[in-house]
Amino acid sequence: MVEVLNIGKVAERSGVPAKTIRYYEDIDLVVPIRAANGYRAFRESDVQKLIFVGRARSLGFSIEDCRALLALWEDDARPSAEVKAIASEHLSQIDARIRDLHAMRETLGALVEACAGDERPDCPILKAMAPDGVPEA
Repeated sequence: MVEVLNIGKVAERSGVPAKTIRYYEDIDLVVPIRAANGYRAFRESDVQKLIFVGRARSLGFSIEDCRALLALWEDDARPSAEVKAIASEHLSQIDARIRDLHAMRETLGALVEACAGDERPDCPILKAMAPDGVPEA
């Protein structure tokens, strides 16, 4: 007989919150069986899927990437090139965000340095964020 688990036990074993599990069910990322009383009944394979998705999400993969990676993970005949392509695209997106964050940090750092931070109202930080021609409030 296959052991079935309730959502609380699955959340505990997978490390994925029950609310997130319900969301994943709503978007068909995981499909538990329904008991006669209507309650969700999860199998060990559902726990493993949730652990997989949780790890993929912790690496920043989108839900759609997780769906594709999960399908590839479950396919023993998968070409690893497809997995690598998804991961490579995600890595490129991470690199672009890092570049953007570095640029933001440089700009904000220069603005903080330029601000006297005293009792005078003049503030280069606010000036940099204000639309041209609009006085500070």
